[in-house]
Amino acid sequence: MVNLPAQISRLLILRRFDALKTLDFTFSDHLLDLVLKNLKGHPISALHFFNLASKQNYFRPYFKSYVKLIHILSNARMFDETRLCLRGLVDLSESSDLPVSLICDELVTVYREFKFSGTVFDMVLKAYVEKGLCKNALYMFDNMPKWGRLPSLRSCNGLLSCLVRGKDFHTAICVYDQMMRIGVAPDVYTCAIVVDAYCKDGRVAEAMEFVEGLDKMGINLNVVGYNNLINGFVEKGDMEGVDKVLGLMSQRRIVKNIITCTMLIKGYSRTGKMDRACEVFKGMKENMMVLDEKVYGVLIDGYCRDGNMDDAVRIKNEMLRSGLGTNLFVFNSMINGYCKNGQLFEAEKVIMTMVEGNLKPDNYSYTTLLDGYCKRGLIDDALKLCRNMAGNGVYPANISYNILLKGLCDYGDVEDALSLWQLMLKRGFIPDEIGFSTIVHGLFRKGDFDKALMMWKQALAKGPTKSTILFNTMLNGLCKMGKMIVAEQILEKMKERGCSIDEVTNRILIDGYCRAGDVERAFEIKEIMDMEGVPASIEMYNSLISGLFRADKSKEISKLLSEFHAKGLSPNIITYGALMSGWFKEGNLKKAFDAYFEMRGKGIAPNVHICTIIISGLNKLGRTDGANMLLQKMVELDVVPNLKQFYDFFNFDKIPTEAQKIATTIDESVKGNIIPSSILYNVVIAGLCKCGKTNDARKVISGLSQRGFVPDEFTYSALIHSAATSGDVNEAFLLRDEMTEKGISPNIVTYNALIDGLCKSGNLDRALRLFHKLQSKGLVPNLITYNTLINECFKSGSKTFCSRAMWMNTRNFWMKCARQALKRTLRDTANHLKVIIKQSQAYGRFMCVKTATF
Repeated sequence: MVNLPAQISRLLILRRFDALKTLDFTFSDHLLDLVLKNLKGHPISALHFFNLASKQNYFRPYFKSYVKLIHILSNARMFDETRLCLRGLVDLSESSDLPVSLICDELVTVYREFKFSGTVFDMVLKAYVEKGLCKNALYMFDNMPKWGRLPSLRSCNGLLSCLVRGKDFHTAICVYDQMMRIGVAPDVYTCAIVVDAYCKDGRVAEAMEFVEGLDKMGINLNVVGYNNLINGFVEKGDMEGVDKVLGLMSQRRIVKNIITCTMLIKGYSRTGKMDRACEVFKGMKENMMVLDEKVYGVLIDGYCRDGNMDDAVRIKNEMLRSGLGTNLFVFNSMINGYCKNGQLFEAEKVIMTMVEGNLKPDNYSYTTLLDGYCKRGLIDDALKLCRNMAGNGVYPANISYNILLKGLCDYGDVEDALSLWQLMLKRGFIPDEIGFSTIVHGLFRKGDFDKALMMWKQALAKGPTKSTILFNTMLNGLCKMGKMIVAEQILEKMKERGCSIDEVTNRILIDGYCRAGDVERAFEIKEIMDMEGVPASIEMYNSLISGLFRADKSKEISKLLSEFHAKGLSPNIITYGALMSGWFKEGNLKKAFDAYFEMRGKGIAPNVHICTIIISGLNKLGRTDGANMLLQKMVELDVVPNLKQFYDFFNFDKIPTEAQKIATTIDESVKGNIIPSSILYNVVIAGLCKCGKTNDARKVISGLSQRGFVPDEFTYSALIHSAATSGDVNEAFLLRDEMTEKGISPNIVTYNALIDGLCKSGNLDRALRLFHKLQSKGLVPNLITYNTLINECFKSGSKTFCSRAMWMNTRNFWMKCARQALKRTLRDTANHLKVIIKQSQAYGRFMCVKTATF
């Protein structure tokens, strides 16, 4: 019987390739393997037969044949042909989804059978690296020592680069450690890659230690390695670290190159040190460095980030004069800079220039302008831009839609945001955690709890089920609405789903409980945070300060502030605002003013919130001269130009000392911080009403309305309170009707003013009828409501309402009511409560009120 494999092999060895056509045979894996074994010492013949087999329509060589041929070619030092064959093997393993272990086992089997050189293992490792198959390359790297082979340094460097490109930084560092253990000595290229891996993994300090330790290994790191280290510090915004690296480079006589200088400009620009960035740029010119688009680009970007568009344009023009062209990065930086400055028309011109110059704007270009429109409430322009994007072949991504959603929600167009949401879903977009969170936040701001809850449930069913951002948004909305029971339920859901509870979560809960008056629970959460080692934040302490004031525990403020300072925290403007607001409510002017002057002593300039707190606090305490003097100072500085025509309304008889001191600290340097708001205008109106200048207040409202001010519930409450206090009850009710016609719902403060006005005008029966209607209006009476009616009932000798009221509320409510009465020096109310409680059948039940408050 004829031995076909042997016959084919003889013809191939004799190079009688044409004679193969006379043989009648069909290619198979078995035949190919046998022939290749016979031809292991004849690489050209083996390659010819393998190629012939590969050209057959009905047959493709199996991986075992590839492995045999790779060994044969490698042993013959036909490395170009070996690499070509290796690419074919890698492609076959990818397309057939062959496990790398199967290929490696065959490599070892053939290696032992043929007893050839082990060079092939390193070549396979390189082939996997070149193809970007890091996992396969790692398998080879891990197992080569077991087969008695070491990977070459070049292959190891390739593997390290492959891992860094794939952002597997931790594994890259582990591979380096393994290289050292198995005896593969690194070179400068290895070390540069390792430095890059450390830095990109966020471990810049370890990268610095690694570089400092290279002297002991006798390795002098090259400029590429130092550039990688500088880039690590730049990305962290640590320019002090950059200066240390520059010092190290100087000691080791490493000369900075254009990449070094580019990164220095980038680092100084991003940290707001444009003077230093310009020095580097100037030094590059003096050293006759050839400046490229990247150098100019980072400097232009720095000026744009700084809002200095004149210098950005100057450098761009210099770039053009030097023969370089602008690129997408430069144009996008310009768009960003103009949008930050509110120069949207200039940003639009940049987009038009790009289109005219055949440089297509990308998603970032359009998204930046889109964000600029939305931040200024130009939603129609934003929507039009979206349509133009699609027309220019750039389709909005999730980030574009998220910006639109935020813009709509921020300006109160939540229904339009929901319509856009439905459009996104129809177009096949899968909303991310930012999109869901934006809609949920917008619904909470609108006060639509039911829809917010429905959207959150949709997110859990379809979207990011373990998103801390989404859970925190939900908790924040619930806490702001005072729904702490539901918030706790959401927190349990969060834990059940394995979602991490972070510092923000705890801060939200603490703020929620402080707002709800349950400061004890807020401190419990703080203690848990302390035990778990969660770092304290300024925001958390700000909430606790406000919470203590709300809970009438101002005596504990000093202890909290001591703890605050002991933890190395510095108070910010919110801290001082909380302290001032609290002390004003307590009636402690000295401590409120002390907080203000301490703030100024630390170089913190007052903003509109601080000014509002002071003016409001002074007005509420009857210090209208001081409040008016501060308002006049603000008008003189042109901080509130809309009030200029009403300057004479804020007159005062005498100059209060403390107010005068505060006025002297409000100068030209703080103008930029004090941006007028509706809150400030409402405080001004309330101040005028407090002084009995209701007509002047109405003139101010009329004047401001022409400039875009929209009266709200606080505006009307001030007017109604003023009318009711002056005895003009009919005017007060007309104002109430006017506000309801405008779609503004009167709150309990408004009705308290109406009830007080009716009582003072002798209309107790009408006041009681209005009280009984509160529930149907969805309002809950508060301490002021009861105090007003109880006092009037007692004066008129009518105890019926008082007895009923006793049963309508809990013991804790009346204890709190009594404490508040005493605290506000309402002795009459406190005594009336005492008499009523004694006369009531519930005397025993409320006995503790006597003990606790009297």
